[in-house]
Amino acid sequence: MRKLASVQRIWKIEPIEGADRIELAYVLGWQCVVNKGQFEPTDLAVYFEIDSFLPIRPEYEFLRSSSYRKTDLMGEGFRLRTMKFRGQVSQGLLLPLDQFEEIPKDVEIGDEVTDYLGVKKWEIEEKATTGGTVIGTLPIDVPHTDETRIQAEPDLIKDFEGLEYYISTKMDGSSHSVSLDEEGFHVTGHNYEYRDDGKSAFYELTKRDGIEDKIRKYTQENSIQTLTIQGEFCAPGIQKNRLKLTRPEWYVFTIRENGKRVGLRRMEEICKSLGIKMVPIEEIGEDLPSKYPTVDSLLERADGDYPNGGKKEGIVIRTTEPVFCERISAPLSMKVVNNKYLLKNES
Repeated sequence: MRKLASVQRIWKIEPIEGADRIELAYVLGWQCVVNKGQFEPTDLAVYFEIDSFLPIRPEYEFLRSSSYRKTDLMGEGFRLRTMKFRGQVSQGLLLPLDQFEEIPKDVEIGDEVTDYLGVKKWEIEEKATTGGTVIGTLPIDVPHTDETRIQAEPDLIKDFEGLEYYISTKMDGSSHSVSLDEEGFHVTGHNYEYRDDGKSAFYELTKRDGIEDKIRKYTQENSIQTLTIQGEFCAPGIQKNRLKLTRPEWYVFTIRENGKRVGLRRMEEICKSLGIKMVPIEEIGEDLPSKYPTVDSLLERADGDYPNGGKKEGIVIRTTEPVFCERISAPLSMKVVNNKYLLKNES
């Protein structure tokens, strides 16, 4: 789970050319624009990640003109997103630790304070075009799809040392999954399972491509008890259709057989057998830290465009065979979101 608000140490302060009142502060793998003189290197601060939704309180009122949001799902508050000041990217928010009395005095570097401060993750209602009628939360074998951003855990780069890895394109759409277990066939979005009632565009895609029949036949022939396939549903009307598609498509990025995530080559075999698309694989290599040793080198690698010209959201990096990572308590993986995409497309 992401630490939306945590106690972190500022490890570097840099001036911004031509700016008298602001400067750059660095924390983890992120950079934030802060008021000049507000912090010194080694200071502790509360760091709020991008996509945090901050409650209404006096400490955040300076964000009102740029970040105030009110929706039926989230209520009202301040949504943090990537911003740009004097040509510099600012990702998240840094505020002095002593500004928050509710944070315990014995907190340590890295401690999460999300709940103390009432911070929530910004969520956008799943549109009728991507969802449908909700019938429940995610089935037990359908995990949430939320990769760790490299800026939040820069040391993940070291964890890839000596391992074969692959880089896939991060497709820009809506996360949707299908699964087959003893209770039947399930179609889900990022958070919920949906009913087959003609209101879900993704359900219609599964019917168009005969996915349920293919999965039932495949699991029967291969004696598989449960099969979960997760991917990105991209289509006109979803996000901003940056892939420039003329009809809905689904790009698979994770497959679980009998509750266990499979590796890249097995995923390729299953997708080929079922006749379904995978996310594009951009690169396969060994020892990631030797080629991309820093967050900046990975951000440069993430830059680019989709084949039809839209700005690419970024990349996802995983080991070709799942390797458990204690740092994130999950199989080793990370996403690198293209800063140019964020600046151009976040709203």
